[in-house]
Amino acid sequence: MNNSLRAMCAAFAVLASLPAAAHEFWMMAKPFSPAVGAPVAMTLHVGEYFSGDLIPFAATQSAALLLYSKGKPRDLVTQLPPETPLPELQMVFPNSGTYMLAFDGNPNEITLSADKFHAYLHEEGLDAIIAQRESAGNATAPGRERYRRHVKTLLRVGGKSDGSFAALTGQRLEIVPTSDPLAKAAGDTLGLTLFFDSKPLPNALVKAWHQRNGQTLMIRARTGADGKVSFGLPYAGAWMISVVHMVPVTDTPDIDWDSFWGNLTFELAGRKAGR
Repeated sequence: MNNSLRAMCAAFAVLASLPAAAHEFWMMAKPFSPAVGAPVAMTLHVGEYFSGDLIPFAATQSAALLLYSKGKPRDLVTQLPPETPLPELQMVFPNSGTYMLAFDGNPNEITLSADKFHAYLHEEGLDAIIAQRESAGNATAPGRERYRRHVKTLLRVGGKSDGSFAALTGQRLEIVPTSDPLAKAAGDTLGLTLFFDSKPLPNALVKAWHQRNGQTLMIRARTGADGKVSFGLPYAGAWMISVVHMVPVTDTPDIDWDSFWGNLTFELAGRKAGR
């Protein structure tokens, strides 16, 4: 293994162990709207405010990596080298339409001090967990957490999109658009449904992120009883939708909470003339 790959593996190990509390995890495509047959670089990122570090695709950290086209999945985990992480996935899409890449990470564990855990819960809108800790008399105890990442990204190939944006991947925490994000433009409203264990997730704090002129815009909204939420997206370009859900752990005494981090990225077109 050369020095650059060694450094990347070390960086991945460090980043994988960072507290989920402060770090989003997302996937990007360059470009999001390629021509048929053109090369596309898929990358994973971890950081804050839709800005962060590149981390590799690693078979040891990948619970699932599925490519959806026409609503049908293809397993890509078996194509990852078993020992050498890839800085990016180089892909070529042979047909026009929507492609969706879905990644699930293996679980990681972290313990946070009580004050940091409380601040994290508050920031992610996990008020029910704060209340549970208080009612159990554990508000001053460290937060022992096991977290998992569930991310997706959408691509529009050959200038066309289709219903693959709505394919259900079976991710434990899943963000599903109710209409085609790739057919929308700046200024449109995008509806989403949040699912946890295949059931609509109510009262979840959802965030929409966008970078513009060196600054990060973040819009917040909560899902209704039906798990639905909507955002008015004012600008063209890359958008990230994120959400965190947490439940008590039931399978081990060494961890208190399971958290699930959902993420969806896509590119919004510019406003069309006359709109």
